[in-house]
Amino acid sequence: MNSFAKVLPIAFAASLLAGSVLSQDAEKKVDNITAVTSEDGRYYTADGVPTYKIAPDGTIDWLTYSGFRRYHSECHVCHGPEGEGSSYAPALKNSAVNMDYYAFVDVVTNGRKKVDASHNSVMPAFGDNVNVMCYLDDIYVYLKARGTDALPRGRPGKREDKSDAIRQAEADCLGH
Repeated sequence: MNSFAKVLPIAFAASLLAGSVLSQDAEKKVDNITAVTSEDGRYYTADGVPTYKIAPDGTIDWLTYSGFRRYHSECHVCHGPEGEGSSYAPALKNSAVNMDYYAFVDVVTNGRKKVDASHNSVMPAFGDNVNVMCYLDDIYVYLKARGTDALPRGRPGKREDKSDAIRQAEADCLGH
């Protein structure tokens, strides 16, 4: 038996195993939406990623409310109101749901440039902008709530109070 014939069954078995693992991974897709823990007014998924919390009566968590305010002060000019997108830039509400949290943070912090035959887009870096960086989780959870349609368009009504821990983190970030 030549060496190729010996390797072929092993390669075939490996590809079957890899396909099985990939299909299992697809079935185990991580829930990046549901809040399973909370700490000082912040809500997190099972993987420790920030997320929103909306009570049955419509009361939203503080970060989601703050995210609405911060998004509309810094991001809506390009990305449109309520994360819906514009002719100039894509809908960020979709990015917050479909994009990995850490990739989202990286793009906002460092910017991104896509220039090719079908794209010509530039996202500037906001890593030096405290009005974005100090509230990045707020913006992210707001967009995630919008992207799942858990939060309707418009200014949110009822909200939780800002916790002392959130107030202190904000002051520390802003240098107060």
